[in-house]
Amino acid sequence: MGSRLIAGFLAAIAAGGVVAGALLESGLPAPLSQWAFIVVALLCPALGWLLAVRRPRIPYGWLLLATAVCLGLGALGAGLWVRAGAAAGFAGVIGAAMYAVYYGLNSIFVPLLFPEGRLPSGRWRPVAWIGAAATVTHATGITLLGPLPLGEPPPRMAVAGAMAGLGQLTAWLVAVIVLVGVVVRWRRSRPSERGQYAWMVAGATANLAGFVALVVFLFGGHTSWGVAGLTGSLGALPAAVAVTVLRHQLLDIRIGIRGSRLLMVFDVRPTVGEVLSRFGSVLDDSPEPVELLGRLAAAVRAALNTTWAAVRLADGTRVVAGSEDGPAALVVPVRGGLGRLECGPRAYGELTAEDRRFLEALAVPAGLAIQSEGLAARLVNAQEAERRRIERNIHDGVQQQLVALIAGLELARVTGGGPRMLAELREQARQTLADLRELAAGIHPSSLGQGGLVNAVEERCARLPVPTKVSAGEGLRAARFTDEVEGAMYFTVSEAVANALKHAAATRLEVRLAREGNRLVATVADDGRGFDPATTARRGLAPLSDRLHALGGRLEVVSEKGKGTRMMAWVPVDG
Repeated sequence: MGSRLIAGFLAAIAAGGVVAGALLESGLPAPLSQWAFIVVALLCPALGWLLAVRRPRIPYGWLLLATAVCLGLGALGAGLWVRAGAAAGFAGVIGAAMYAVYYGLNSIFVPLLFPEGRLPSGRWRPVAWIGAAATVTHATGITLLGPLPLGEPPPRMAVAGAMAGLGQLTAWLVAVIVLVGVVVRWRRSRPSERGQYAWMVAGATANLAGFVALVVFLFGGHTSWGVAGLTGSLGALPAAVAVTVLRHQLLDIRIGIRGSRLLMVFDVRPTVGEVLSRFGSVLDDSPEPVELLGRLAAAVRAALNTTWAAVRLADGTRVVAGSEDGPAALVVPVRGGLGRLECGPRAYGELTAEDRRFLEALAVPAGLAIQSEGLAARLVNAQEAERRRIERNIHDGVQQQLVALIAGLELARVTGGGPRMLAELREQARQTLADLRELAAGIHPSSLGQGGLVNAVEERCARLPVPTKVSAGEGLRAARFTDEVEGAMYFTVSEAVANALKHAAATRLEVRLAREGNRLVATVADDGRGFDPATTARRGLAPLSDRLHALGGRLEVVSEKGKGTRMMAWVPVDG
């Protein structure tokens, strides 16, 4: 808000000085030429305000505003001098001297510091200092000349005139050097930036040509030389900057139409919220993980207007949007150490600190999206693996037994099998039924559906070959929860005790179920050999952890070699 107020204040000073000075000089009604002067002169403060408001951290907009303020004060001083003459006093002199400062800023520093308000390199520092000294000398000479009466001794007049002339000539030569530098930068720029520099070359050339035209006019040239010179000096460089905004999106400031109305807006680069809103609709389409990464990279590339963007995951997976033609210009880590976002150079201009902040803000929700999509993918894979396991068990077990039973019944029918064969077939049918029940219990235990979580866990632990203590919180035995919650907790406990027996060589187990506030908590502790959780895979617990995560819960494993393992799982439940 502060930068907006300052920018508006400076733009108002510049615009007010231009209008007031022009009307003081010509009076009312002002001729058409004076109105044309006002329109051309107001282009600089308008552009400076736009850039300063939209990109307050980039110095170039403030440079244009400073240039515009000097133009406004110069116009006001000239108007006072024309209207009141010597009665305008020192204010008129100082105002007129501001024209010299305006000329130096406009002809030297506006093209030199294009497009971000910084020197192209350290080698241009002497040129900038000489240009600044020439501008100050020119303005000082004009200031000293202003109050001197016509009868002033020649030495003082000569000194003041020499200062003004030398400063102006040096400033013009420095402006020529700067123009040559802009041409070199244009020739060496990337294709995506060449259009911006081409317009700045044209603007700087027209500006110097305007200065030459003014000199010709002052030495007796036709009025048309004065009009051309004034137009080139005042409007050429601001017009070049305006074209780079309109056509080449200078500093990522664009003009477009937003919404259904024909509303002219500036800076239509999407916000983080808009990018995430669009990305949310992508997630609704449930794309494959690689496709998801590609769409995320494309969203980043479009938001920052870069030539390419990439998403790199921690496992090495990398998806690029656009044509990668060089090293990354900006790299930002994704939240949670899941990877990083990489960007190539901007299509127009350079990536700024604001672009980095934008990408860092986008990296936080992007990490959550990647994490959620990875969780969903793991859950789908786990479900598919479970489906294949059940299919194999049915095919290799129960199905084969049923085929054998049918064949035995057919044989008994053909041969008129006696009591012994029927007894064998009956026993075979009972065994098949038992295997089918055991298979069904592996999918969803009947004890869980009939007696609840505590009963199912007790029944599961009662068959273990080591002493196991099961305890439940008060009132938990009679409590019932949704099938998803009870199933997730039951299979998490089952997998934990199975791991303790198979991998930890545990001799004692303790299982505790409790309700803590709005959480259902299960804890499994063993006295086994333990392990290092940072270097050891969680085996079968990983899919169950994803299952708990999908329900809003968590799985935590605490273990140390030689000191056993403690697994704690929880899910939220209704109060």
